[in-house]
Amino acid sequence: MSVKIRLQRHGKKGKPFFHIVVADSRAKRDGRFIEKLGTYNPITNPATIELNVDSAVKWLNNGAQPTDTARAILSYKGALYKKHLQGGVAKGAFSEAEAEKRFNTWLAEKEAKIQGKKDGLAKSKDDAKKVALEAENKANEARINAKKQAEEGTQSVQDIANQAPENAEGVVATEGAVVEGGEVAVAQEEVTPKKARKDMTESEKMDLEVQRIKKRMLEINDKIENYNKTNEMLDNLEKNVGELEKRVSY
Repeated sequence: MSVKIRLQRHGKKGKPFFHIVVADSRAKRDGRFIEKLGTYNPITNPATIELNVDSAVKWLNNGAQPTDTARAILSYKGALYKKHLQGGVAKGAFSEAEAEKRFNTWLAEKEAKIQGKKDGLAKSKDDAKKVALEAENKANEARINAKKQAEEGTQSVQDIANQAPENAEGVVATEGAVVEGGEVAVAQEEVTPKKARKDMTESEKMDLEVQRIKKRMLEINDKIENYNKTNEMLDNLEKNVGELEKRVSY
């Protein structure tokens, strides 16, 4: 009977979980098995592997053939190395105590590497959270500043609107004046240099005030447009921060 060491799938869709089993090569992938050697969870980082190394080495010595994935797991947990050391003991290259010492040394180094990887991942996760928090704080600050600018612009519009009726009181605006012969006089500002405000008529002062209000309105509209663009930029930034937090959670 041909025997294989392979993975038997469990878990649910999108979240696989495997048992490491010894089974007849003719059996179905998730069917009956001879012995369970351990478990393998590929979702965690690094992957979580529980393996009975001595049982795995026993089956390897008895001729069980691991699949490619199972072989990688056995190598990762030291089963293949322990089988190699037992071969050296059988040949008389070194004693069984020396083989056990070498295996324990290898195991300690392996655990140190795994722990170093876990520490590095934890540090990277903390750094990513810190970056995400800083980005969120900057986004909130920019949103507050943009809102404040928009409110100041709205207040300025109201102030100008309140001042305009006072300046326009008792004044009738005309675009031109009819002179003798039925000719229409050209606008004064086109043919004469600018006057000092004290020399202007009430109509000219009103025209100047209207122009100032229009200019201010254009500036306020630009601020409102910039505010909307800032909001759009902040929404995109929050979206990126959310994606970053999702990546960190893995």
